[in-house]
Amino acid sequence: MELFSGKTVVISGGAEGIGFAVAQAVGREGMNIVITDISTETLAHAQAKLSDQGITVLALTADVRKEADWQSVVEATIARFGAIHGLMNNAGVGGGGSSGPIEEHSAEDWRWTIDVNLMGVVFGMKTVVPHIKAAGGGWIVNVASMAGMSGFPFGGAYNATKLAVAGLSEGWAMELAPFGIQVAALCPAFVKTRIHLSDRVRPEDYGDAQRTLLLSEEDLDPETASTGIANAVKNGIDPDVLALRVIESLQAGDIYIFTHPSYSGVSKQRYSMIDHCFDNAANSPIVGNIESAPLDPDLFK
Repeated sequence: MELFSGKTVVISGGAEGIGFAVAQAVGREGMNIVITDISTETLAHAQAKLSDQGITVLALTADVRKEADWQSVVEATIARFGAIHGLMNNAGVGGGGSSGPIEEHSAEDWRWTIDVNLMGVVFGMKTVVPHIKAAGGGWIVNVASMAGMSGFPFGGAYNATKLAVAGLSEGWAMELAPFGIQVAALCPAFVKTRIHLSDRVRPEDYGDAQRTLLLSEEDLDPETASTGIANAVKNGIDPDVLALRVIESLQAGDIYIFTHPSYSGVSKQRYSMIDHCFDNAANSPIVGNIESAPLDPDLFK
């Protein structure tokens, strides 16, 4: 199946960072691009830049937290291009509200991160998948993280959402394969984006606790930021490199898209720990003799 040329993709959070880089890359492969973002100014700049490259683009202001916004995006996309063949659930937040000591997380911190990173993906899938089915198949990339491979200390809500997106993507890959839809979870390590500065766009209905930590415009500039996570992001891989890897992995049919092979030890350590705990269960006098057949996916249809 042709994945790109003449096809149409919707990319949330597509005005900058990973989303914009992938929009450029698949646009150069001949796709019609629909980018959404909550920032009208950033969106307009991205639209102009893509158009200047000869890429066919539709830019739409949308909030991934709102299912109605997703529906409006779908309607506008179908009206313009007639079909949808791809989806990249890229919009996400990090920053102070999604990480740190558990006792410092407010309910609003959790709610904001879950609403964007998890429910934004769920709403994207719910509204767009029927149209990819109707188009005869295509592809979906859900942006998780290496945090989707293994939880890390002080990861908090970010861990929760990225592990969820990775697990959901595995299930959706099996569910949608019969419809000719390839689903992959993108799990990069550090990428040079502004993800660590997400609190700059935190809506007021989640409170100002974290946004007040940004004291000046300089704090918004990853080139001048000096904290640990900021430095790791600043020294991350270029989004354009990641975008080329996304195309390569989609062509290979990968369920997981990895960009940092040196991080393989993270998942190996996790699964080694899991194997050890299964061995302990097998040797347990309480549950060691329990046997059951593997779950049949058909049971869940």
